[in-house]
Amino acid sequence: MKYLEGPFAPLTEEVTAYDLPVTGRIPAELNGRYLRNGPNPLGVEDPVVHIWGMGQGMVHGVRLRDGRAEWYRNRFVRTPGFAPMVHVIEHAQRTFALAEGGLPPAELDEELNTVGACELGGTAEGFTAGAHSKHDPLTGELHSLSYMPGRDFVQYIVTDPGGSVVQTTAIPMTRTPFMHDFALTEEHVVLWDTPLGFDGFECRWLPGHPTRVGVMPRTGGDVRWLDIDPIHVSHTLNAYDDGDAIVVDLVTAEGPFDPADPGAIRPTLDRWTITPDKIHQQRIDDRPQDFPRVNEARTTRPYRYGYSAATALYGIPFAPEGMPPDNAFTNALVKHDLKRGTNEVHGFGRDEAVGEAAFAAAGQGEDEGYLLTYVHNPRRNASDLVILSAQDFTGEPVARVQLPVRVPLGLHGNWLPDR
Repeated sequence: MKYLEGPFAPLTEEVTAYDLPVTGRIPAELNGRYLRNGPNPLGVEDPVVHIWGMGQGMVHGVRLRDGRAEWYRNRFVRTPGFAPMVHVIEHAQRTFALAEGGLPPAELDEELNTVGACELGGTAEGFTAGAHSKHDPLTGELHSLSYMPGRDFVQYIVTDPGGSVVQTTAIPMTRTPFMHDFALTEEHVVLWDTPLGFDGFECRWLPGHPTRVGVMPRTGGDVRWLDIDPIHVSHTLNAYDDGDAIVVDLVTAEGPFDPADPGAIRPTLDRWTITPDKIHQQRIDDRPQDFPRVNEARTTRPYRYGYSAATALYGIPFAPEGMPPDNAFTNALVKHDLKRGTNEVHGFGRDEAVGEAAFAAAGQGEDEGYLLTYVHNPRRNASDLVILSAQDFTGEPVARVQLPVRVPLGLHGNWLPDR
C-alpha cells in the first residue's frame, strides 16, 4: 500500500527541536510560522483498503524569526474520531486545522497543540468552515463552501474578520457531491458538481452523473448551472471577474477518479472562461501537476503568477520545456507566468519528495517574496524546509532548514506571518 510507505509513511511520535541547522541564509523579513497539515494514520487494520486522507491529522511547523529557525514541531490534531487533516489557516488571530465532509475544525495554539474542536463558520444546520476556505484580501472575510454526506445541499458560508458568521446560503444539489474546492471572485462563487460524489455514505465515481459548473453571486441567490463533459476537478489556483465573463484557473483530470487511489490520475492545469451561456476550456500546461498556489494578496483578482507542484503522489515524470524526457524530474515546483504564457521549473532530485509550496510575501510586487515547502532529503532520511526566491525561481534555494525527521507527503498549509 504505497500511501503508507516511502514518502507517505506516517510518523509515530511527536517531535520538538530547537535552533535548527541551516544551509544558506533565512531572509530576515520572514518572521512567522510555516505550517502544513496532512493525514498521519496509525494502526491501520487493513492496508489494502486504506484511503489516503483518512486518519488523524498531523500539523508540521517551523518557526522563523530574525534569520533563525527557532523550532520545528509536529503535533497530532487531537480531536475525537478523524481529526482535521486537510489544511491549516489563520483567521481572527487564531490558528485552525480544517477538514471537510462535516468534520468540525480544530483550534491550535501557537505551539501547535490542540485547543479543541471548534465551530469556525458554524451554522444552524451543523455545517462549518470547509477544507478550502478562502480569505478575501480586500475584506478580510473567510469564505467557505461545505458539504456533509447525507445532505442534498451544500452551504456557502461567510465569516467576518472577527470570526462571526455573517452570511449562509444553501445550494440545493441532486445528491451530496465531493466538493473539495471551489473558486471565488470579487463578485461570484463558482462551484462544480462532478461524477465524484456520495452514494449514501460511500464516496465514489458515479458515471451516469453529469458534470456541471455553478455560478452564484457572492450575495446569494440563484445558481446558474452550465453542463460540461465529465471531468474531475482537483484544486483551484485562482479566479477573477473579467467583464461579463469569469476566469477560473484550476487543476483537472480525466475520470474516473478513485478516492482510494488519488495518485492514479494525471492532473493538468487548465483555464475555464465562463460566459453567461458557455464554458471555454483551455489547457495551460499539460504536464502532470497539482497543489496550485498564488500570492494570496491576488486572490479573487486578476493576477500574473501561479505556482504548482509535480510530486511523488502521482509519480509521473515532469520534463521542463525543451528538456529530453530522460532528464525529467519526478518532483518539481513550477512557476507559471500567465501573462506571457511561459513557466520556470525548479527540479528536485529523483529520490527527493516535494509537497505543496506556500507563498510568503516580502514586498508589494506580485512575485516579490518566497516559496516555502517541505522536501524529503534522502541523504539524511529527513526533510528540509526549502525556501526559494520567487524572482530567482530556478536558482539555488535561498535556504534549507534541516528538520530532525521526515515530513510525510501531505496536503495543504500556509505561511502565517507575525502580525
